[in-house]
Amino acid sequence: CRNLLVGEAMASIETYHPQGALPRSAYFHVPFCRHRCGYCNFSLVANRDYLIDRYLEALAVEVAWLPERYVLDTLFLGGGTPTHLNSQQLRRLFSIVDSKFDFSDAEVTSEANPSDLVAEKVELLTKLGVNRFSLGVQSFSAGKLKFLERDHDADGIRRAVDLVKQHVDDFSLDLIFATREETLQDWQSDLANAISLQPTHLSTYELTIEKGTQFWNRERSEQPMQTGEELRAEMYELAIDYLDAHSFPQYEVSSFAAVENRCQHNLIYWSGDPYFAFGAGAARFVDGIRETNHNSVTSYIKRIESGNSPANQTERLAPAASAIERLVIGLRKIDGVNKATFSRETGFEVDQLLDDVLDELQEHDLIHSTVERIQLTRRGIMLYDSVATMLLSACQNRL
Repeated sequence: CRNLLVGEAMASIETYHPQGALPRSAYFHVPFCRHRCGYCNFSLVANRDYLIDRYLEALAVEVAWLPERYVLDTLFLGGGTPTHLNSQQLRRLFSIVDSKFDFSDAEVTSEANPSDLVAEKVELLTKLGVNRFSLGVQSFSAGKLKFLERDHDADGIRRAVDLVKQHVDDFSLDLIFATREETLQDWQSDLANAISLQPTHLSTYELTIEKGTQFWNRERSEQPMQTGEELRAEMYELAIDYLDAHSFPQYEVSSFAAVENRCQHNLIYWSGDPYFAFGAGAARFVDGIRETNHNSVTSYIKRIESGNSPANQTERLAPAASAIERLVIGLRKIDGVNKATFSRETGFEVDQLLDDVLDELQEHDLIHSTVERIQLTRRGIMLYDSVATMLLSACQNRL
């Protein structure tokens, strides 16, 4: 979205001065892992734990630039792997968060790798305030886990879930589908195994081959890493129908849960609301300004240590561009976008903003639009990336 709707770059700022609607959500990036999986293009480093303490001190400085203390509704620790940190480092991380944020009544999520979770660490995290875990299990198949270069097995997943259940009721499982040689039966088996563990939330992601990853290099060497396009679509439809039949209705393109178990933090993103974000590669949205920190962990640390902003991209979207982005992201939600709310919060009418492209999308059964709301059809959900590109391209031509 940002590539198509980039506004004029603003000068990098060294402190954050939120104005207007204050964010009530914060994301903290912990970019450390035991190893980097072949498909991963996230901002992280593997086998460089000697950087962790320096990174935490840099994070403390970045947070200290906030002018006051804020109350949060949601807090999300992502990565990388937050659970890769040892107990002392986890305590330090939470003391940094606590220095500027009150998260006592917030949804507090920590991403977790099953192989990192031991009883002492799960107990510590919940004492520090975590009340929701998101486990990157990816699969229960030994062959698929090996292909994805994961460092756990199905038994390890079950052990980790048992530990989590002793302390919290709310946890999500992430799954990947469409790996090379995977069948529909294989994928359904993964879904069934996940459901059997009684999570409150499931996220499913089609394997994507990102530039710069090991999988990208292998694919360029004529080693296909995915299933065919038609089978990928069948797998996605299987997930939608199978999970709905087992009380996990789809509420976002990749997310499944009952209404009361939806991830409140992610809903902030999809609703276009403001949020804080800290750490290498973290992107925040405060006072209409979207700002992204440098992806490199070492560059992030050095910038902070030299007294400079860690941001390497800052943009304030024009009102129309901001409205378009909000609409496109909002359509990721299966419930779509309420037109009256959209108009009140952006100053733009959905139908006028989309104009003739709306007719085209409806003609191709990609969008369903009523007086009250606009949302993707089943076909539109399947082709969300194409719909988003069409909307952005059409709207960009009018800016």
